[in-house]
Amino acid sequence: MIQKNDTTKDKEEERVLSQTEKSMMEAGVHLGHQTSKLHPRMNKFVVGIRNTVHIIDLEATQARLEAALAFISQTVKNRGVVLLVGTKLPFQKMVQEISQACSMPYVVERWLGGTFTNFNVIKKRIDYFKELKKQKESGAFEKYTKKEQAVKGKELADLERKIGGLVTLEKIPEAVFICDLIKDKACFRESRIKGVRVVALVDTNVDPLIVDYPIPANDDAISSVKYMLEKVRDTIIEAKSSN
Repeated sequence: MIQKNDTTKDKEEERVLSQTEKSMMEAGVHLGHQTSKLHPRMNKFVVGIRNTVHIIDLEATQARLEAALAFISQTVKNRGVVLLVGTKLPFQKMVQEISQACSMPYVVERWLGGTFTNFNVIKKRIDYFKELKKQKESGAFEKYTKKEQAVKGKELADLERKIGGLVTLEKIPEAVFICDLIKDKACFRESRIKGVRVVALVDTNVDPLIVDYPIPANDDAISSVKYMLEKVRDTIIEAKSSN
């Protein structure tokens, strides 16, 4: 790892950046965590220090992103499913909108234990939610008393919040895209148990070797996560159009 003081140019500034790297830099993808939080295995993805913050090698990020997107594209072309996961509060709406734009399932609330490892139970809840929603839309709720309607309405809203993003999930997905491995470590653990391939952003405080397709990137900044999610969205849409 090359360490520099704040007055020394970073390696990223000394070479000519590609257009993709410039776009990533504008989005803040290169900004890691404080130096005290560095995971030793992220050394090879760090090119310098600026204001006590590690700087991520965008050349490596571009290469890893391209590999991840190629995998996602092939998965979708094979009619596989990619579940997008981002439960950090600032990312929830963005993850939901991008997932809906490419017609993929998503999780933006707390990861429900057993989503993969006990999928049969989760699938029953999904089916129940869909049936309850259908009843409300058809006016079937009107046969109940106001109190019963209120109870069912509350139950429907609760299910919408917890599993609304999983309504299209008929089986365990082939892959997951995780915005923050530390925040959503429960999803990562279940993915490992069930053999689901993991694509994830790995910030400087994360072990990149535990992920199938790690993408070295800032996982805190909305602009950085948005940049990556939009690349995933576009890749999925393009792959679907070729089927």
